[in-house]
Amino acid sequence: MCDVPPGVVTGDNLLKLLKHAKDNGYAIPAFNCTSSSSCNAVLEAAKKNNSPVMIQASNGGGAFFAGKSCKDPNAAAAGSVAMALHVRAVAPYYGVPVVLHSDHCAKKLLPWFDKMLEADEEYFAQYGEPLFSSHMLDLSEEPDEENIEICVKYFQRMKPMKIWLEMEIGITGGEEDGVNNEDVDPEKLYTTPEQVYSVYTALSKIGEMFSIAAAFGNVHGVYKPGNVTLQPERLGKHQAYAKEQLKCESDLPIFLVMHGGSGSTDEEIATAVKNGVIKMNIDTDTQWAYWDGLRKFEADKHDYLQGQIGNPTGPDKPNKKFYDPRVWIRKAEESMVERCGVSMEKLSSKGKYEAKVPEPGSVPIYGFKPKPQGPVGAIKEALHKVGL
Repeated sequence: MCDVPPGVVTGDNLLKLLKHAKDNGYAIPAFNCTSSSSCNAVLEAAKKNNSPVMIQASNGGGAFFAGKSCKDPNAAAAGSVAMALHVRAVAPYYGVPVVLHSDHCAKKLLPWFDKMLEADEEYFAQYGEPLFSSHMLDLSEEPDEENIEICVKYFQRMKPMKIWLEMEIGITGGEEDGVNNEDVDPEKLYTTPEQVYSVYTALSKIGEMFSIAAAFGNVHGVYKPGNVTLQPERLGKHQAYAKEQLKCESDLPIFLVMHGGSGSTDEEIATAVKNGVIKMNIDTDTQWAYWDGLRKFEADKHDYLQGQIGNPTGPDKPNKKFYDPRVWIRKAEESMVERCGVSMEKLSSKGKYEAKVPEPGSVPIYGFKPKPQGPVGAIKEALHKVGL
């Protein structure tokens, strides 16, 4: 069992958690969320399965969280921050470690990334840790040199706050959140060991809190198992090459992550984890699960959902207990919770952290505590109070 505290984990505790995953042969599932409801479903699944978990916001997910009618250019960042604050407020009640992450950020989306980092810096100034645990830069469509150069620049900015950086080199096929790689050259779906090591060389000079999404045939979207040509054994070659270059004892010197997992066989997932994958993204499958819960409820209660009054038990009978959003949204959540548990089993994260659910009433309702000011800050505040 990993001994990091429950709730949102950042900095040294995040590093400890991800090292524990790599050293103990499991990966942490990272679920894309778009609402407080989907966030809560993920937290519930993590508690139920005694698993650490990651909750991540995409650019589109953040914009949706803020409200689709909000057309402000910073809506995606505002929604992502709102999601992070929601998770921070409720995560302690579920008793498991939670990693707050932002998903794919292409070059055209860097303003979104910048605004989230501003929020991290403001939060860090007040509370001594960043708002988010980690962020991802996906500059895989750019030339490798530019990709790495931009990652280095941002990692240097993130390092003082101990924010984890995930980057991608090599392209994940398919389409997700407005980034379309459906017609990409198939060769670009397979990253080489030299590419991965060039990233490691550049980022390791700054710090160790980074991971690499190396493409091995991954495709975003939903596919039948076997319809995507994954080669997770390539990840082992990346690790072996890095070990040789570094002359180190570890067989897994690099933190790797896996994208485009839909359609992957259990064996392919297990091979990826064996080769150092410590995080896998899940989105398409949980989207379907959420909808499927609602679909089944509507099919079962169809005749009770055709009007506010009148159902098979009588023309004057009310239907509020069927159309109340808390009823049918809960059915969607229950279905998503079940599917999240499947991912936790496949990634072997189930049972890796015993949920420490707090005693009823013991969690502060407002658990955001400013960090100590220190003597200089205290003097400034005292002078301010007396008008100086």
